[in-house]
Amino acid sequence: MGNPGAARSRLIEIVRERSFSTGTETRLVSGRSTNFYFNMKPSMLDPEGGALIARAILDALAPGEVDMVGGLEMGAVPLAVAVAVLSQGQGRPVRAFFVRKQAKDHGARQLIEGLAPGESVRGKRVAVLEDVTTTGGSAMKAIEALKAEGAIIARVISLVDRQEGAAEAFKAAGLPFTAILTAADFL
Repeated sequence: MGNPGAARSRLIEIVRERSFSTGTETRLVSGRSTNFYFNMKPSMLDPEGGALIARAILDALAPGEVDMVGGLEMGAVPLAVAVAVLSQGQGRPVRAFFVRKQAKDHGARQLIEGLAPGESVRGKRVAVLEDVTTTGGSAMKAIEALKAEGAIIARVISLVDRQEGAAEAFKAAGLPFTAILTAADFL
């Protein structure tokens, strides 16, 4: 799909069909209750949905803006992988990583995964990805872990911003924020 407007419209259709529901009271990770819910995994793991999502995220990043993309497990994992694969195909490779919610008690015991032996995020410009953003808490958890390892947070990108405070939280933290879609696209 060469037309960005057509690609965005098709992505909204896919998300509406595969990942959006209303009418049932649901508790979010943020602790808030809502009557509309996004479970983005069915859209992220759909071939067309995943391709459109990766393209939208990569298009939101200027060439050379970041060295790496990733975020908190589990929501950011399919996003980061799709963006990394597409970036290679476009000749502008961006590596992927993910941040564990807590380090495993065996193996390398790392919070940040996807790095080769001896590789680190220190000094790397990263975009923190999130599937759905409410208050920004999950992304901030990833950001804290990345900053502790010396990463430079270049941007936060959310596939869907519920428009419930995340943009303001990122702005207050001095972090550029981009939402690919917002709750307003569905309500």
